[in-house]
Amino acid sequence: MDTIMKILQVILALSILILVHEFGHFFFARLFKIRVEKFYLFFDAWFSLFKYKPKDSDTEFGIGWIPLGGYCKISGMIDESMDKEAMKEAPKPWEFRSKPAWQRFIVMFGGVFFNFILAILIYSATLFTWGEEYLKTNDAIYGVQCNDLALEIGFRNGDQILSFDGEPVDRFHEIQMQLARNQAQSAQVIRGEETITIDIDPSFIPQVLKTPGMFTLRAPFVIQTISDSSLNLNAGLLPGDMFVATDNIPTPAIQDVQEILLARKGDSINVTILREGELIGKILAVDSEGRIGIVLEGDIYKFFNITTHKYSLSASIPAGFNKATGTIANYFKELGLIFSPKTEAYKSVGSFITIGKIFPSSWDWEIFWGITAWLSIMLAVLNLLPIPALDGGHILFLLYEIVTRRKPSDKFLEYAQIAGMMILFAIMFLAFGNDIYRLFK
Repeated sequence: MDTIMKILQVILALSILILVHEFGHFFFARLFKIRVEKFYLFFDAWFSLFKYKPKDSDTEFGIGWIPLGGYCKISGMIDESMDKEAMKEAPKPWEFRSKPAWQRFIVMFGGVFFNFILAILIYSATLFTWGEEYLKTNDAIYGVQCNDLALEIGFRNGDQILSFDGEPVDRFHEIQMQLARNQAQSAQVIRGEETITIDIDPSFIPQVLKTPGMFTLRAPFVIQTISDSSLNLNAGLLPGDMFVATDNIPTPAIQDVQEILLARKGDSINVTILREGELIGKILAVDSEGRIGIVLEGDIYKFFNITTHKYSLSASIPAGFNKATGTIANYFKELGLIFSPKTEAYKSVGSFITIGKIFPSSWDWEIFWGITAWLSIMLAVLNLLPIPALDGGHILFLLYEIVTRRKPSDKFLEYAQIAGMMILFAIMFLAFGNDIYRLFK
């Protein structure tokens, strides 16, 4: 059931993105009186699931059966259809190739533009509907818990991370991504009473990209309930008691207490508890598995100052724009990592399988729309890559034509289209290959 839910979310999100993208091309083509022969969601090789051509319309609308994208077939344009026979005929007034370069440029940029607009609208709508909540890095007062890689780099449990290369880290959940995205060479942290700088060896960046959970949130050890079978049922513990020291060692976080408990299996510990502003000492028994028979408070975020923003309709629009532009800037940085072989980020490239893993197992509209907005930006940015067969390739040739006032020959564009398709197939092969490798790894 979880897999089905993920598949449904992927299909719906991609359908929205494809329709909006292709409608961007369609809208500007019709604006400039260019004929659009077909408008399809999904590819319709050999047959289609649905097709409809309105009366007095030159456009056939339909749904294909191959869910790998969609297309808008524009008359007189050299594209993936490679309709060479039509291109041999004299240009018609309604064809793409007969229009001025600036109009053709707008038509090609239309899909990307509409994807950017969609992302802004989605972000604005979600901010207006749900607002946003996040933990600021400087409000993570107990610092970070480091995995082995973070420790090897030079971080320590309890560090409060301030910035990378002098650029502040605003949100806790973005710490690792900002470290990787910026290929940071130094980190500024608060350790104890000091602010120190950690020099980061660039050779760690590939590992940072493929090692999830480098930094987790440290929270206080607070009792929610005492188990009926607890060895310490009559020790006087109460819900809400917070452990601040264990065996005279400061233990501000859950992990600190757990480390001592594992070292005291079958023994006892002296704990200092904070209860309603008063410090209380207790001696507790530890069982053979390093447990003291209590259940910890499950909602750790109640111990932190969570930043909450609610937006009016008028405020949500500029906020959505800022969120979209920030996401675009970050995605360009991430794309730069993929094209930098030393980072090995290309190994993280994935297909629809990877996209499916991003979505949750249960339907959550806030998460769904957030991911859809991000995918809309990803689709737009990827389409801007100067690869023939992508919008970016067509845009590059049109910019050349506008600047030089010389139009590339149809033969050149045909060969460029073939080369572009080969590049795209290679990228798809890499993406699906990575996913298959990860499935069987």
